[in-house]
Amino acid sequence: MPQSERHALVLGGGTMGVGIIAMFLGGGWKVDVVSRSASTRDGLPAATARALKAMGKSEDVSGLATYATLEEAPWPKIDIAVETVTEDLALKQRIFADMERLSRPGVPLTSNSSSFPISEIGKGLKTQDRMMGLHFFMPAHLIPLVEVVRSVHTDIALAEKVGTIMRDLGKRPVQVKKDVIGFLGNRIQGALMREALWLIEEGVASPEDIDATVRLSFGFRYAAAGPITQKEHSGWDTTCAVAKIIWPDLSNADGPPPVLQRNVDRGRIGFKTKGGFFDWDDASIAKERARYERALSKCLEIFREEGIL
Repeated sequence: MPQSERHALVLGGGTMGVGIIAMFLGGGWKVDVVSRSASTRDGLPAATARALKAMGKSEDVSGLATYATLEEAPWPKIDIAVETVTEDLALKQRIFADMERLSRPGVPLTSNSSSFPISEIGKGLKTQDRMMGLHFFMPAHLIPLVEVVRSVHTDIALAEKVGTIMRDLGKRPVQVKKDVIGFLGNRIQGALMREALWLIEEGVASPEDIDATVRLSFGFRYAAAGPITQKEHSGWDTTCAVAKIIWPDLSNADGPPPVLQRNVDRGRIGFKTKGGFFDWDDASIAKERARYERALSKCLEIFREEGIL
């Protein structure tokens, strides 16, 4: 089927949803969006056009249609559905039950959940073989990787087909073969974040110097090679020896450290409240977002030159 005749349904029009919508539109698909919020539906064309522009794509959003309820969407035309609503397990379970009832047989039903296993979201439903996680990273229209997460019920061939769809849309899919909490990216990122916050909590370094250390040392290398390939360069004997010395001293905390909990309790959660570990105002937020998008775009250029994407 030509791309222009394929329909994706995206459930939710928030920050993540907009990036996913732009990905499909930029790839020539029609996109049907369901959001209960009238203001979200009204703002989607402009928000999506901005995302398309950042991708270097045409800002044409004529292939976008919005609906207030799932029942209104054109289900006979839908080829894949992506749920992007808030992290509420009961809500996601209700949505998947409705999507199973409304969709054509065999249509992939996917969730962008960053924490709930797809086996929990689809628990008790009859067609769990077509349900899988489809986890994007923010901003979804610029970050190239997407995780295709299987449960024990997921049809492997269908998961690989979804991966092919993602690759055709310019993404780099990875197949997560076990439905573990956090999948790949958030588990690895979580291990780094736990140690970074512990170092701040213990007064070892400032937030600014933690950022500089990650970006300008091993993080700088990660743009050129992932952690496994990088150690192929440097030698696993060194890594093995260092692990025996450093790993026993790493944080093994089973929850957020006080320095993070205090910020959250005070409402200092980042851009949303104009304060986190750093202070922000409207101008500095706009400047940082623009810088961040420029940097991501430069990295994308490198990956495309290498043929990774």
